[in-house]
Amino acid sequence: MNDKANKIADFLLQIKAIKLQPSTPFTWASGLKSPIYCDNRKTLSYPEVRNIIRDMFGEKVRELYPGTEIIAGVATGAIAHGMLVADLLGLPFIYIRSGAKEHGLGNQIEGDFKRGDKVVVIEDLVSTGGSSLSAVNALREAGCDVLGMLAIFTYGFEKAEKVFASARCDLHTLCDYDALVERAIETGYISENELVTLKEWRTSPSTWGV
Repeated sequence: MNDKANKIADFLLQIKAIKLQPSTPFTWASGLKSPIYCDNRKTLSYPEVRNIIRDMFGEKVRELYPGTEIIAGVATGAIAHGMLVADLLGLPFIYIRSGAKEHGLGNQIEGDFKRGDKVVVIEDLVSTGGSSLSAVNALREAGCDVLGMLAIFTYGFEKAEKVFASARCDLHTLCDYDALVERAIETGYISENELVTLKEWRTSPSTWGV
């Protein structure tokens, strides 16, 4: 676990973007039951936090994808973060809806782009990978060259790793589940009993709580 991942983990814990409810688990869009929920939208309410996330994203774009022509944000959680990164780098910005609009122009991708544009996608969180890759697929179907995806946080599920590999899409994150849990224990944010629950869930998220 590196210092940058530690810093993001500390921020997420300090602003209470991490919610733990083992007795009344959350239900994700994918249908999974979970005792933990990461609400990265809260980072936007804290200027220091959002600016550090912006700067870390910008650093990764420069380092990993120097040929980037457009920054794309995944709606809705990553629109603001993507815009901040695009502004920092002086690049155009677009965003991808979860589906095409049912009115107006019927767009799924909003903003100006053209076929062949080299795009880096910004995401706030990756869980099973389904919705994140849906955005990538929409860009590819529109003719864009998706260089990779950058996200604030990932739960690190094997399923997500497999679907990203299958889709041949690079994924890089600022922080992950292991780093977050380790910092949560070190700072006393969670108890040893809660740690056991989190480990049980991580071992088999599809059957936990069923």
